[in-house]
Amino acid sequence: MSSAVSRQSRYQMDMCSGPLLRKIIWFAIPLVCSGVLQFLFNTADLIVVGRFASYQALAAVGVTGSIIHLLIIVCLGVSVGANVLVARYLGAKERSKVLRSIHTAVLFSLLGGVFLAFLGFFVSRPVLTLMKTPGDIIDMSVTYMRIYFAGMPGIMLYNFGSAILRASGDTRRPFYFLIAAGIINVVLNLFFVVVCHWSVGGVATATIVSQIIAGLLILRVLLTSRTVCRVRIAQLKIHWRYLKDMLWIGVPAGFQGACFSLANLWVQTAMNSYGPEVLAGNTAAASWEGIGFLISTALGQTLVSFVSQNYGGKEYGRIRKSIKYCNVLCVASTGIFCLLLWIFAEEMLGLFNKDPEVIRWGVLKFSILLPLMFTCGLQEIFVSALRGLGHSIGPTFVMIFCICILRLIWIFTIYRMAPSYSMLLYTFPFSWSCAALFTGIYLRYALKKLPRRSAV
Repeated sequence: MSSAVSRQSRYQMDMCSGPLLRKIIWFAIPLVCSGVLQFLFNTADLIVVGRFASYQALAAVGVTGSIIHLLIIVCLGVSVGANVLVARYLGAKERSKVLRSIHTAVLFSLLGGVFLAFLGFFVSRPVLTLMKTPGDIIDMSVTYMRIYFAGMPGIMLYNFGSAILRASGDTRRPFYFLIAAGIINVVLNLFFVVVCHWSVGGVATATIVSQIIAGLLILRVLLTSRTVCRVRIAQLKIHWRYLKDMLWIGVPAGFQGACFSLANLWVQTAMNSYGPEVLAGNTAAASWEGIGFLISTALGQTLVSFVSQNYGGKEYGRIRKSIKYCNVLCVASTGIFCLLLWIFAEEMLGLFNKDPEVIRWGVLKFSILLPLMFTCGLQEIFVSALRGLGHSIGPTFVMIFCICILRLIWIFTIYRMAPSYSMLLYTFPFSWSCAALFTGIYLRYALKKLPRRSAV
């Protein structure tokens, strides 16, 4: 028994003591790698359909990107509530509250996933029609979306289970499981598309099968854990007080993500009028840019856990240092990535499609978005710190204004006066910069209210 506990405890991390920067880096690396693997799920879909099917199939999968992103961002946002709650109670060493929070989160994720699976079947075509998806690809897009929605119970379970493990400092095992799932995804992609000729249906099925496997592996860890984070089937229950606290933090984060995606749907709708070549180039560029976003998202998830645990343990000095370290890491890593992406732009885009027109449109998008992508990372860090401190409603309103309302204002004013693909893209760096500025001011105000010294 003691050896089993010792093996499992090595995956956990005490964030309230010890060398802070080293712990942040070791915590964040598996998260970055996990994010890249999740990105590769969709990228493998795009590469396979782009190289072995057609550019229409590539565009069909790409058109669903905003909707799929909406699903994932909502799941991640709501799971932030579980992360914050569990981490805070772990930091405060309140075992009974940890257990109630964990069992509530796991059951809620399963029930929510089933609901989304049914919802997705019925809303896929109406939503894609509202987005003015071109008629020659809409049927393929509907097929991809419906299959993807069917796998939502597994996706929700993976995201909530990973949030629980992150709260205890375990980011390695979710990463290991995604490695296995990623290999399965690539093999099934090639089999379903190249051998079975299933096109977009094949890549969607491969992605969902692999992510369900990852979710089941996370569940197995929670069921067999010898630590305080163990899940028992008989104790699965919605504890309403803890669900309320979880949703108080998580729902604004999920709502914020939903609003972002809805604003992006307006951008995607405007973009759909430029034709399949532009859509394919935009899809290829967005896939590589996604890695940059994943870096800042991973650092944001890291900061949520560190701030939450240290807030529960009343280690306020470590909260301030954690934020500074994550800011520096975010700017440095995003800057290096964007520089490499710009240098090798044509080669990276050519992995998706060799058509010169597709590559040209992708390079244009790089030239507009990459120089200010670090501001997108900074706003992610600032908002994550605020959520870890328990501020959820305020930063949500700030982000909705900057990312959603300002983008819509841009589309209906500046873009309408000078309609072009380039002008449409400029809405992204403009809104990122505004969000970084205002969330930074908000965080500075929140930190001033904390005691200067940690509790003795």
